[in-house]
Amino acid sequence: MSPMTTVKDPPSDFQLPPHNEAALEMLREAKDYESTVALAASGAALGTGGIVHPLGWLLFGLAYKPLVATQKFARLEKLTALLLDEFKSEGIQVFPVVKVEDNNPIDLFVRFPRKTHLFISIRSKGDREIVYNETREVLQVKRKDKNALKIWKPCPLVELADYEKWLNKNRDLFGMSSREAQKTPTAKVLVLWPPTKAAITHNDHLYSEVGSMRILALRRKGTAFVIQQEEVIEFVKAWLAKYK
Repeated sequence: MSPMTTVKDPPSDFQLPPHNEAALEMLREAKDYESTVALAASGAALGTGGIVHPLGWLLFGLAYKPLVATQKFARLEKLTALLLDEFKSEGIQVFPVVKVEDNNPIDLFVRFPRKTHLFISIRSKGDREIVYNETREVLQVKRKDKNALKIWKPCPLVELADYEKWLNKNRDLFGMSSREAQKTPTAKVLVLWPPTKAAITHNDHLYSEVGSMRILALRRKGTAFVIQQEEVIEFVKAWLAKYK
């Protein structure tokens, strides 16, 4: 008979990274702060004065021009608010802007404890279409007024796969056991923000059914789902329904 596996509880002073309402308020403050910097047309104020953010949030802002950072925080705020409004009764935990070493931050790490996890990357390439090149296993960006295709770098699909590996190594940040981090069903999701859209020319075998949704499911270092911004809530509902 194998010995019983014990699960260690987090220490009594353990605190999760900013999430849910607290994180939503921080997103609003960060958006307002970046907006002020953008209006001032100067990056000099980014690291001084004004609202003081935790290091990860400040570094996130520094990685983008002020106007771009403002747009990014606004998108994160919108999706975080929508997810909390829809799934609060399900015990959802939404962690925005999770800092990852040598990589872009995780836009949203969504956790339904002991049910499922979701990594969500929010991306926009303007008024362009996104095409998956099966032969080269890369995402490409196509301008609507041209036939030329440009490889998307860094590849969001590779980043999403790296996030999953990162969680396995940094599970203690969320008070997770090794089993929970590695065995919990996980969805990796690339959310395209309007006006960016996925091209409709992909082969049928690249699509999967999740509930009643037909979704582009790209197998690059695991499977990543590609959806539009307006499909996020429907997708999370369908995905969560599989694990209730």
